[in-house]
Amino acid sequence: MDKVLVDFLNYLQNEKQYSNFTVANYERDIKYFFEFLKDKKITQFQNIDYQHIREYLIHLHNHQYSKKTISRYISSLRTFFKYLYIEGIIKNNPMILVSNPKLDKKLPNFLYTNDLEKLLSTPSCDDIYGIRDNLILELLYSSGIRVSELVNIKLSDINYNDCQIKILGKGNKERYVLFGEICLNKLNNYLSLSRVYLDVKHSNYLILNRNGGQITTRSIEKILQKYQKLSSIKVNVTPHTLRHTFATHLLDGGADLKTVQELMGHESLSSTQVYTHITSERLRSVYLKSHPRAQNNKK
Repeated sequence: MDKVLVDFLNYLQNEKQYSNFTVANYERDIKYFFEFLKDKKITQFQNIDYQHIREYLIHLHNHQYSKKTISRYISSLRTFFKYLYIEGIIKNNPMILVSNPKLDKKLPNFLYTNDLEKLLSTPSCDDIYGIRDNLILELLYSSGIRVSELVNIKLSDINYNDCQIKILGKGNKERYVLFGEICLNKLNNYLSLSRVYLDVKHSNYLILNRNGGQITTRSIEKILQKYQKLSSIKVNVTPHTLRHTFATHLLDGGADLKTVQELMGHESLSSTQVYTHITSERLRSVYLKSHPRAQNNKK
């Protein structure tokens, strides 16, 4: 079974062109399923039926995994068993009858303008790290890119004249994102006053760590946590918070869904539509608080 898993992971990496991070997630999910099979004394894929899958899902539920995590496990197994079926390793696919649990709708958090401005102005521009961090925050908000996309930006990806950056997104799909004049100024500031001192390894990447190498997504998450505390913002700020804020502010400013979808690199318009719920809830909240006849205020 382990040999089949290795072949499957190679298939994902070489034929499907999945990222190392995604492949590692598949490996972890399926190995956990293998542990379950081991407890059930199942050693052959062809012996796995729908009932075993059902017992596995009950096992996940009993261990109090969230609906989102269970849904990910199901998706991993669905891809894996589809591969087994195509390769002729199994004759019947037990995942055909399995559906993902209905996830609770959770609106993404975002920053209101006053909190956003407070956060963006927190990094000190008196040292090379503050100048770098200032650009990191601005780029995440101004372009709406994912943190994984930010860390992979190379100097050659930036078009300074048109204020565009070539991004390699999910599924190795290329797209161009835009940034404004404020971000351009901070970018030039970083290149001339910060990166020139950080670049001890002559790196091609835009954002560098203290050792002159490519910065990691985890480091950026820590940087945002640091400035959230320094700015005393109550909202939990992650790289995705700034991405959500980017989309919300665009829609608030009158941008259409299709444009926001393309800028964010969403495959489906439904992924972008969640932000219309945010703006709708915000309008409702403002109305209820502000209009004298919105609610019956008993004195």
